[in-house]
Amino acid sequence: MNAHVDVLDIVSRLKAAEEPFVLATVVRTVSVTAAKAGAKAVIRPDGRIEAGWIGGGCARGATLKAAREALADGQSRLISIQPENLLEELGVHAGDDRDGIKFARNMCPSKGTMDIFVEPVLPRPSLVVLGSSPVALALIEQARPLGYHVTLASPMADLSAMPDADLLVDGFRAEVHHGARRFVVVSTQGKGDEAALKAALGMDADYRGFVGSRRKIAALREKLIADGVSPVALDGIKAPAGLDLGAITPEEIALSILAEITQRRREGQRSTAAHQSAAEKA
Repeated sequence: MNAHVDVLDIVSRLKAAEEPFVLATVVRTVSVTAAKAGAKAVIRPDGRIEAGWIGGGCARGATLKAAREALADGQSRLISIQPENLLEELGVHAGDDRDGIKFARNMCPSKGTMDIFVEPVLPRPSLVVLGSSPVALALIEQARPLGYHVTLASPMADLSAMPDADLLVDGFRAEVHHGARRFVVVSTQGKGDEAALKAALGMDADYRGFVGSRRKIAALREKLIADGVSPVALDGIKAPAGLDLGAITPEEIALSILAEITQRRREGQRSTAAHQSAAEKA
């Protein structure tokens, strides 16, 4: 089996397991280079090359740096590794961005040029819904087309039908091993509110929301603090969950919550895109 097939096998396996990685592909070479156009490598978040090859030390450092940046912001990038004299002819320095290309210096005696496309492949963001209320079911229905890995954690006896979630958990103790960014929504609406909130606080999450009124969360807060739950932890729960869209129906409330989660999810990417756009216009 050749190296190219090995790379494709690894890509398929990691995508199926929803593990993050970068696929680096050599798209162009000029003069003498160790790797040629079409060469690929799978790079893990720790900088380890899982499979494939894109050349030696001349390209490795710049590619691994670009891979770390791509995994951090979720954006693909094209890097051009060139000898110093060619960078000078272009009027750029190592580290400069121009027209979507990031330049790096090739210090090797070969003096070759390599253009490498660095593509992050990230797990689907994880939405964990605790509860089986109409809003909870609407969240599941709307989140799947948006690309979320959806877990529903609820006593199965409370469900009249099985929703189309990626993972169903009987009860609120959802041991979620999905490695992507996680967003948790408690939508129990009177059926196990306290247990679900405690479970939500026990999960690592970028967002925790509670479907209910301010009066209700205030009453639950007093009970949970009396049970020993940290007030600081409770302060991190958004209640009521969702943007203020004037939502009334379960579907509209679910939409407002997913809008808020999307806003939180895209915050870093929006700022990165704005910075890149400003740099290109400068």
